[in-house]
Amino acid sequence: MKLLILDRDGVINHDRPDFIKSPDEWIAIPGSLEAIGELTRAGWTIVVATNQSCIGRGIINIDMLNQIHAKMHRAVVNAGGHIDAIFFCPHAPDAACDCRKPAPGMVLDIARRFRVDVEDCLMVGDSLRDLQAVASAGGQAILVRTGNGAKTENDPQLPAGTRIFDDLAAVCDALLAD
Repeated sequence: MKLLILDRDGVINHDRPDFIKSPDEWIAIPGSLEAIGELTRAGWTIVVATNQSCIGRGIINIDMLNQIHAKMHRAVVNAGGHIDAIFFCPHAPDAACDCRKPAPGMVLDIARRFRVDVEDCLMVGDSLRDLQAVASAGGQAILVRTGNGAKTENDPQLPAGTRIFDDLAAVCDALLAD
């Protein structure tokens, strides 16, 4: 199985400093939906792993998160793609959970549930915590320059071996060329 884990905000859709609080605020990054479509058609299993502390902070509830994700699913399907699962951490940063990135809990859970060796897991993120989560789990980190990625690229804590691309469309092109 070819499994690709995607962060949501900053990779698939534009990020907001005040959180994505409604479906209207969820706006796809140009080319991201088409990239997911191409990867789906090429046999990749696509899983989203996202921190959603807006729930733990009381900014939105699970119902609203489900509405946002329903919009994302529809947009991906309209582009000919499919997201196989969405994993999210609802906890606030001070909750000390093991699922909030940069902790590896979500990545390990995804690998276990999809019966994939964690070493074979690829994760695309735009922030250091995304890359640290997959690297500490033993998987492979991919940075995109969208979202916070342009700032993250110069971080001295960037995990060794991180591959860097302009956006998800460029990641797609590279994976399909491999």
